[in-house]
Amino acid sequence: MDEIDKKMLNILQKEFPLTEQPFAIVAEKCGISEEETLARVQKMKDEGIIRRIGAVFDGAKLGRVSTLCAARVPEDKIELFVKTVNTNKNVTHNYRRDDEYNIWFTVSAASAKELESFFDEIKEKTGVTDILDMRAVKTFKINASFDL
Repeated sequence: MDEIDKKMLNILQKEFPLTEQPFAIVAEKCGISEEETLARVQKMKDEGIIRRIGAVFDGAKLGRVSTLCAARVPEDKIELFVKTVNTNKNVTHNYRRDDEYNIWFTVSAASAKELESFFDEIKEKTGVTDILDMRAVKTFKINASFDL
């Protein structure tokens, strides 16, 4: 990753242009062509540096319910559990920890009832029932960007 990539990532994280051709503006700010910008973005996506480009909304203000979950998943069920959780389009993060509660994920839903249905489905399909639902009581920050 060179200095242009780093500059581009900072722009994409903090000041993505909301225009018809956003990558042309990013290109101009980086001093390169739009084609090169798109190629660099694609390369970073292919390498896993960029996972997604999209807006971050305050779900609570939109009436959505979200939660951080921790599950105690037996070793022989981890693959099935992770695959099952990841099939839900509302799961934003899913990762393994070296702990008693070894699989952690975040999920949002249109309502508490929809969230409960998601948990019921996961439990039924995987047999894993020890899932902690840790809904936020207070938001401390919603922005996670990194200066490069």
